[in-house]
Amino acid sequence: MPIPKHIKDNLSIPVIGSPLFLVSGPELVIAQCKAGIIGSFPALNARPQHVLDEWIVRIKTELADYQAANPEAKVAPFAVNQICHGSNDRLLDDMATCVKHEVPIIITSLRPPAELVEAAHSYGGLVYHDVINVRHAKKAVEQGVDGLILVCAGAGGHAGALSPFALLREVKEWFDGTVILSGSIGDGFSVAASLALGADFAYMGTRFIATQEANADPEYKQMLEKSAADDIVYSSLFTGVHGNYLKPSISKAGMDPENLPSADKSSMNFGSGGNTKSKAWKDIWGSGQGIGRIYDSPPVADLVERIRSEYDQALKELNDK
Repeated sequence: MPIPKHIKDNLSIPVIGSPLFLVSGPELVIAQCKAGIIGSFPALNARPQHVLDEWIVRIKTELADYQAANPEAKVAPFAVNQICHGSNDRLLDDMATCVKHEVPIIITSLRPPAELVEAAHSYGGLVYHDVINVRHAKKAVEQGVDGLILVCAGAGGHAGALSPFALLREVKEWFDGTVILSGSIGDGFSVAASLALGADFAYMGTRFIATQEANADPEYKQMLEKSAADDIVYSSLFTGVHGNYLKPSISKAGMDPENLPSADKSSMNFGSGGNTKSKAWKDIWGSGQGIGRIYDSPPVADLVERIRSEYDQALKELNDK
């Protein structure tokens, strides 16, 4: 299934800004949507729980006002990420808030979200579920999700280990819904490559941490600007599930990033982990491998324009071959 027309018509480039734990807030989401890409945030970033209602109202109001003042602008919809895990005791209340405000897109993580799919579909919302392998993808499709986010090797945060060339092409053999590709996508050239491979959207997270609107520690942004793919470590220690993290942040926390023990998946507690005194994502900073071209932290609007220009250049160069 291609991107739904009501969404496609409001995109400047087929990109979803992935939800960034502790980093994505209304400022980042609004800037992304105004720039014509789908912005998203984890519901758990809005604390305490009632703040989620305030955030959604603010996002909807500011985007509607911007669209009214700029009728020709492409203003993308927004998404809210729900963590479907036993440690998230807010899930039902957060989803009720999303249904109340008819959030256009729900991004779900971890458990196949049957009840969330039903809730979102009750008002015409879409559900995109992130997966790291075919087994998880098939379980999600059985629950009626509208799209799959393929979190491949090199993605920031809780990333899989499969190559996009393997996972995406295998999923495309049996799934005709929306396919979103994640993993080391840091510029417009990699966005074009994602679509050439068969994805409908590119899923970009780490690159948007290094922007003016991101709610990230300035040192985190600077670390991204100075780092490259070799500065990433893949470890299960911090949350119980494998993820990609910046080595310099691990060293800063007093640990050796080259000699980290593994953690049992049963110890997972999203956002804290409990396996070390230093916590993901507060102290141990997540990052995808596609950071080698992060040299600055511009406004989102400037970054999206740069990505769009690179995307157009990639398509031209491909057609010229």
